[in-house]
Amino acid sequence: ERPLSARPQPKMAGAGRVWRVGALLLPPAWRLQAPGRAFGAAAGRGGNSGGGRLVLGAAFALGGTAGLCLAARQRLREHSAAELPAGSLQLTLYQYKTCPFCSKVRAFLDYHGLPYEIVEVNPIMRKEIKFSSYRKVPILLANAGSPLQLNDSSVIISAIKTYLVSRRNSLEEIVSYYPPVKTVTEKGKEVVEYENKYWLMLDEKETKRVYPVKEVRVEEMKWRKWADDWLVHLISPNVYRTPKEALASFDYIVREGKFGTLEGLFAKYVGAVAMFFVSKRLKKRHQLRDDVREDLYEAVNEWVKAVGKNRLFMGGNQPNLADLAVYGVLRVMEGLEAFDDMMAHTNIQPWYQRMEEVIEKTGV
Repeated sequence: ERPLSARPQPKMAGAGRVWRVGALLLPPAWRLQAPGRAFGAAAGRGGNSGGGRLVLGAAFALGGTAGLCLAARQRLREHSAAELPAGSLQLTLYQYKTCPFCSKVRAFLDYHGLPYEIVEVNPIMRKEIKFSSYRKVPILLANAGSPLQLNDSSVIISAIKTYLVSRRNSLEEIVSYYPPVKTVTEKGKEVVEYENKYWLMLDEKETKRVYPVKEVRVEEMKWRKWADDWLVHLISPNVYRTPKEALASFDYIVREGKFGTLEGLFAKYVGAVAMFFVSKRLKKRHQLRDDVREDLYEAVNEWVKAVGKNRLFMGGNQPNLADLAVYGVLRVMEGLEAFDDMMAHTNIQPWYQRMEEVIEKTGV
């Protein structure tokens, strides 16, 4: 099996809004009652145009099945990749701003203080990633001496973490340890999965340094996978649980997207209705309870219980990759009713606040 192909970095002119970022320092919405955030995940393909395309753009949901996110307009804190010392990583992240998988990657990069550029991908046309045969986000272009494309949020995190811990191998060689494998689902749909994506590729000495005992590594991998396979799928059904909640989400999307008056009204109301019904299908697909909040509360409290009362984080005194994954997924709900309910009815708040604080400190 050969490594993923390295791809040259595309020209940025006309490729969409580009942000240079380090740590994303925003006030916690659960304390300041900030407005709801826009949402996004892997965009679906469609050849519709005009109003049909707009409806298609609205009919996305969080968690990698469907979702909507327009290019965010705010400028983030600037940290130029050109300021990095020689030999450091040059990183460009192609994303939908509040896709939970993209949020996971940003949490990881911010915590490790890695400067990176962001290219916000239009979820309808996706022209910004036309250079890639891989049509989902996040995509990370990394240059550690030669340009390389990394796909899949968990592969991105594992590969970059391996590179940071061990400089024995090139980043290209490290990425080759996570080969893409095509599989066919029960419904006959061809999907690409990545082998080893929750593993760090370290030698025995490096492994001992990162994971003093075997159980630490097993625990981290288990909960990283849990975040991808379960927690992510609770987001859309909760965010779009009621017509009111769906409308609140799309109201923010339309305001931030700066639609024309008629176009904005169309996207807001049609999109909200579409996502309300999509959320019901997702609830059935993942066998959630009638009140999907109960599944969210149970999952979040399960996580808190796993962290325990004697640790600040699952990683101990500092977050590990599982902490960053869970935090990245949950924060896409900030400012919405689902997030406020989660803070009020679960035990997540102390851990969540510690995560915010440590990422702010380490990411500066």
